[in-house]
Amino acid sequence: MERREVLRLSAVAGATGALTLGRVSFADAAPADGRPGGGPAEQTRRIAGHLPTGAPDFVYLPVEVPHGVREVAVSYTYDKPPVPEGTAGNACDIGIFDERGTDLGGAGFRGWSGGARTEFFLRADDATPGYLPGPVNAGTWHLVLGPYTVAPQGLSYDVTVTVRYGPRGHTPAPVYPPERARGRGRAWYRGDSHLHSVHSDGKRTPAEIAALARAAGLDFLTTTEHNTTSSHRAWEGLWGDDLLILTGEEVTTRNGHVVAMGTDPGVFIDWRYRARDNAFGKYARAVRRAGGLVIPAHPHATCIGCNWKFGLNDADAVEVWNGPYTPDDEVTLAEWDNTLVAHVQGRADWLPAVGHSDAHRDPDVIGLPQTVVLADDLSRRAVQDGIRAGRVWIAESAKIDLSFSVTGEHGEHAGIAERLAVSGTSKVTAHLKVTGAPGCTASFVTDQGRLYTAPLPPSGDGTLTWQTTADYAAYIRAEVRHPSTTPGPPGPMAAMTNPVFVGRWG
Repeated sequence: MERREVLRLSAVAGATGALTLGRVSFADAAPADGRPGGGPAEQTRRIAGHLPTGAPDFVYLPVEVPHGVREVAVSYTYDKPPVPEGTAGNACDIGIFDERGTDLGGAGFRGWSGGARTEFFLRADDATPGYLPGPVNAGTWHLVLGPYTVAPQGLSYDVTVTVRYGPRGHTPAPVYPPERARGRGRAWYRGDSHLHSVHSDGKRTPAEIAALARAAGLDFLTTTEHNTTSSHRAWEGLWGDDLLILTGEEVTTRNGHVVAMGTDPGVFIDWRYRARDNAFGKYARAVRRAGGLVIPAHPHATCIGCNWKFGLNDADAVEVWNGPYTPDDEVTLAEWDNTLVAHVQGRADWLPAVGHSDAHRDPDVIGLPQTVVLADDLSRRAVQDGIRAGRVWIAESAKIDLSFSVTGEHGEHAGIAERLAVSGTSKVTAHLKVTGAPGCTASFVTDQGRLYTAPLPPSGDGTLTWQTTADYAAYIRAEVRHPSTTPGPPGPMAAMTNPVFVGRWG
């Protein structure tokens, strides 16, 4: 049976909110539980429609799931007409909510694949990656279409829903990663907390990611799929004494992405809002209630919807380096550095800088970059505490190691994220020791900018010292960079630290 539904909306660019279409019903032909009397093995409905430019962010298609269904399967297509150069074409995401409803942050979420796949299924004992296995209960389910971008001609969609009858099966209890690995006590631990697998738009399996993480010298990773928690249960047998696996989510809104790092396994954080809705604070608090950190991802990325528009007031850290170092990261770094000045002035807390690979598929490199955290042990809480405190530096690989501190003339000492409380005229000395960075230069950066730069020895192993005063430098941080390929701007980053604050201000 086929059903066509054509939606006509006023063409208001950038429309937000949601629209619910008419119901799709199977009840007229549904058999009783157990298919007595030779009822059909499956039924299919097809729904087609058209969305104009300016369609709401989310379009819900209610589906009446009858009793006796063991599996729901969905496929969809949409047209991709040619568009003028510089104009966005059609892109439409998809996901599903069960009979518990579509309330924001509610319990009904059952999966999301964005635009990564054109079909999915779910039942009690299994589901397509990105979707959650579990009971297929009778009631009103909702498919959700997300017209991410719509061409000037509009977007025509075609959705096929199939319900299959039979015994419902058993849902196995999820096995989640432990919150602690053996570790080395209080030490610097390397991690990558922005990664994608086949559970969203990545191409690697969790097993492949775990193997590559170990090869990259990582001590921990965080699984962060776009708008789904399905990967949380996918790492059984992949953790170990040498690798801590944290669960999380990349909350992917229309106005920016945020890494929810280290949330409780199975906890879903909603993404269906824009900056104009003034709702982000609520969901940032939800991340923290779930034990996670709020880390805006690639704030100045140029992809549609990637640019961060929610501000940083609700963040715990900020991703200043995403994948191979690019001009987007340079802009983010400069913006982050400006916030350090506000902290010096006593107007704001400072946000630690972190770096992640955002790796999806070959040739993306897991651990490029990696966040190196001083933590009391290799556990979720200890790693998060280290990041929250800013005891962090960032490296392009495990080949690079460094230590950075600032000392006073009377033996005072401060490391990364600490303050050296000395008078303004006191002499202070910055110390940077680097290994594994051949061909690179090292710099000390302060609230006045980059004040000292020197090449490292050809081996890439060297020590730099620089003397200044608290009056001259309210904070000092270190950078290690590759040679620049163009005149003027500094070269790509190889490693960088969070700051040491200097003085008795505040």
